[in-house]
Amino acid sequence: MARVFGSFVLLALVFSVAMATDHSPLQDFCVADVNGQVLVNGLTCKNSSLVQASDFHFSGLHKRASIFNTALGFGVTPVFVAQLPGLNTLGISLARIDYAPFGINPPHTHPRASEILTVLKGSLEVGFVTSNPENRHISKVLNKGDVFVFPKNLVHYQRNLGKKRATVIVALSSQNPGLIPIANVVFGSKPDIATDVLAKAFQTSNDVINNIQFKF
Repeated sequence: MARVFGSFVLLALVFSVAMATDHSPLQDFCVADVNGQVLVNGLTCKNSSLVQASDFHFSGLHKRASIFNTALGFGVTPVFVAQLPGLNTLGISLARIDYAPFGINPPHTHPRASEILTVLKGSLEVGFVTSNPENRHISKVLNKGDVFVFPKNLVHYQRNLGKKRATVIVALSSQNPGLIPIANVVFGSKPDIATDVLAKAFQTSNDVINNIQFKF
């Protein structure tokens, strides 16, 4: 009986500790102090008495992306915590993505966020790949007004299918979702991943790998 009671107490204590973890903000807001010197998992809070409406405001999503990757044919206007300090600790962010005709946003992942995409203009093919061992490619063609979700940290992409520009708005479940472009991190790391490692991984020759690494 004492052993059973002891086990019950232990389980209760473990459950209590688990429930004590707080994943939500502990105050109304925590506007990011972008000049703060304290290093934490995120950004420290600005003095609330110094907070202004501008800390919660961003303007510019009505404009086409000013930074455009012409080689791939897409550009992103991020609204992350760096652009909108009031997002700090709220676990959300936005971005606008513009695509040139037949442009692509190449395969990539967001290590800290799921993503939901809404098409404002144009027609896109979108898709993601499930994890091992299935590696199932789930894709769909989207048109204006359509919505698609990319689960957290899965490799995904978008491609403009039309001869006209396309535009989407994406929402992400992190103030700082992160970006891992697959080709860049594999072939453009500094210093390079050893050529023979990549040649064996991709089952090709060292010359092919060297040529790809040179492009990145």
